Amino acid sequence: MLRLAGQTARHQANRQRMASEIRNILFIMFDQLRFDYLSCAGHAHLETPHMDALAARGVRFSRAYVQSTICGASRMSFYTGRYVASHGAAWNNFPLKVGEMTLGDHLRKRGMRSWLIGKTHMKADDEGMDRLGISRDSIIGARVSECGFDVHTRDDGLWAQGEEGFYDTRRSPYNEYLNAKGYDAENPWANNANAGIDGEGNIASGWLMKNAGLAANVAEEDSETPWLTSRAIDFLDSPEAQEPWLCHLSYIKPHWPYIVPAPYNDMYGRQHIQRAIRDERERRDPHPVYAEFMEGKVGSSFARDEVRDAVIPAYMGLVKQCDDQMGRLFAHLEKIGRMADTMIVLTSDHGDYLGDHWLGEKELFHDPSVRIPLIVYDPRKEADAARGTVCDALVESIDLAPTFMEAIGATIPNHILEGRSLTPLLKGDTPEDWRDFAISEYDYSATPIADRLGLAPKDARMFMVVTERWKMIHSEGGFRPMLFDLDADPQEFDDLGDSPEHRDIIEKMYDYLFAWARRSSQRTTVSDDLVRSMRKNGSQHKGILLGVYDEDDIEPNLLTKYRGKASTPPDRAQKRRAGQN
Repeated sequence: MLRLAGQTARHQANRQRMASEIRNILFIMFDQLRFDYLSCAGHAHLETPHMDALAARGVRFSRAYVQSTICGASRMSFYTGRYVASHGAAWNNFPLKVGEMTLGDHLRKRGMRSWLIGKTHMKADDEGMDRLGISRDSIIGARVSECGFDVHTRDDGLWAQGEEGFYDTRRSPYNEYLNAKGYDAENPWANNANAGIDGEGNIASGWLMKNAGLAANVAEEDSETPWLTSRAIDFLDSPEAQEPWLCHLSYIKPHWPYIVPAPYNDMYGRQHIQRAIRDERERRDPHPVYAEFMEGKVGSSFARDEVRDAVIPAYMGLVKQCDDQMGRLFAHLEKIGRMADTMIVLTSDHGDYLGDHWLGEKELFHDPSVRIPLIVYDPRKEADAARGTVCDALVESIDLAPTFMEAIGATIPNHILEGRSLTPLLKGDTPEDWRDFAISEYDYSATPIADRLGLAPKDARMFMVVTERWKMIHSEGGFRPMLFDLDADPQEFDDLGDSPEHRDIIEKMYDYLFAWARRSSQRTTVSDDLVRSMRKNGSQHKGILLGVYDEDDIEPNLLTKYRGKASTPPDRAQKRRAGQN
């Protein structure tokens, strides 16, 4: 499951447990970055030398999957280390319930603060906070509202504005920054950073994909990606960074609107667009849920070549800008000496179809959507054996939380965290009991598609089960499954979900799904160690003696409190005294 990526591993794997030498964790996330839009992942034209360089110093995981393909749900799984069915925040703006433990909570108990720079897409559980009397102005209230992070700069980058007002009604640090720099629009995020200028001097909104090739009307250094990199450098040089930290640097791009400032807007053209991963076979009698997404506005748009021709060069420019900013950030880490003791993770919350499979956006479970880039740089000597390698093991986004815990020498709370630490894989080892399958979930109950299919909210849900060879998608609501043979059909064109010849495979995939559904996920207040101790030191030692007939049935010490001369009940004592008088 481990293979070299352009260089020879320098040392043999150290089979002993890694000593904790990691002081800090830099957790970098891009929004909507595809796994295959890095040059180290094989993109034919897009060069990402700085991300590639990080991969050469660490491990690139080629089969990493998110727990959901929608922003909010996916991110909440990253931050809690739990499946969507466990944390419950299944869609954008579905609150993460009060009491759900997050990275910040786990790491803070071990002396490491967790800082946020950028996006979370977190929706606070206001009703739960009111029920418990938690003030938003308190430290606890602030952390509950921010996924457990301490906020350096929170900006979700969705400052859309329509006739009914702003999509996001909170204050926008980015708009405040642009206003302070002299951009005088009410909403410079929309009118400058995510819009160009047409031939008559008018705003050419990035929401209109025909404008994707225009240069965004903002100085490159003032655009969103460099702005967040600057905030990260500010943090690295701040007093707060003098203590051990996890910094979640969460970029807003290359997420739509698809528009980028010069010089990135015209770096790529139609000749750099890779052939769409789609086939007419997919449109012949498709699965009903898949058909609805293909026929929706986004799918119909991205099925048009003119849309792909406009959007993909801009998307590539956004990715290139992200990579250039990684060069700037990593150079600063080297300058201040932090590369030697900082674990660096680079990933994404999901991908982007970009017209593949006749779809746009993300949401369904083809690889362009559900599979993500994941690069982990571990500075410890024990990781030398795997540097520059590509690991093909099945990895889930929830694996990062236990990896971070183990990296700082903390005990992993396995009764809460549902992922597995990547530490053995970072050393070049693959445990014999590594997972056989990965899971992703998608709740589309809040979409018009659920209405068109006539589904109740509880039935508008899908589950992906993927193994080394097979991928099955189960849809609630009485639909047949979808099935793909990833060996024979790696591009996922031939749906075998109704193939009689594959009944045994489908049954096996359902066995995996049911095994996952039967996991213990809600006993989060009692650890496995405590449960084991209760087996040996149960209630007998506190006087609960069930099933005991006589003294020979039990250890003598368990009766200590039940031996001795009997005391006289008060009423009998009173009668005795009355008789004596």
